[in-house]
Amino acid sequence: MNFGIQLYSLRDLDEPTAALVRRAADAGFDGVEFAGVDDAAAVRAALDETGVGAPAAHVPIEELEADLDAVCERYGALGVETLVVPFLPPEAFADADAVDETARRLDDLTAKCDERGVRLLYHNHDHELVTVEGEPALDRLAEESGIGFELDLAWILTAGYDPVAYLDRYADRTPVVHLKDVVVDADAKRGGRPVHLGEGDLDVERCLAAAREGFVEWAVAEHDFPEDPAAFCRDAGEFVAAHRTDEET
Repeated sequence: MNFGIQLYSLRDLDEPTAALVRRAADAGFDGVEFAGVDDAAAVRAALDETGVGAPAAHVPIEELEADLDAVCERYGALGVETLVVPFLPPEAFADADAVDETARRLDDLTAKCDERGVRLLYHNHDHELVTVEGEPALDRLAEESGIGFELDLAWILTAGYDPVAYLDRYADRTPVVHLKDVVVDADAKRGGRPVHLGEGDLDVERCLAAAREGFVEWAVAEHDFPEDPAAFCRDAGEFVAAHRTDEET
């Protein structure tokens, strides 16, 4: 399993994407997950220079549906083979009919991505875990569609579920996970406050063990609102280094 960082975590540094790639490389990450790019040529040069991979990119569904060919061309030039729908609003999971319509929408987009040789995943927050007809909406989505997942372990935890159970349940359709730590707090947005890895309530060791047993290719570190993004990048790199197995070093 490889380790990357979601560059959205570093957005407040106000640096070019190429500089963020180099920062991730300096921190010891194997790859970066994009949340937009500026100068694609400079980013390609930074990837080549550092040897850092580009496992995935977050792209809003509206952009994917509007011009998928342009998205595939842009990120394909950077070596990205996995696109991730980063968010759909709570109303897309509000009831059974909404989930079923979301399943059809994602399956349609998945088929178009498949035609272009690109893998499509969906990234969850906590609202996909609301109960719909006796089960979490995310499980109904999995039953009604063939979409793959980028499971965000922290938001599964704050929704009241065991991230390891979800890693086990969807092992064959979860090639990427978001490795985010949170302090569970019912009064906080999404039920938790993101913190640096190892400082919250996520059982990182159990999660990494389950990920390694499954089909997870990449564990991507993320922090939604780091007070010091540069420190988060550095600390997350050190945390990852300390949790690599001999095969991953």
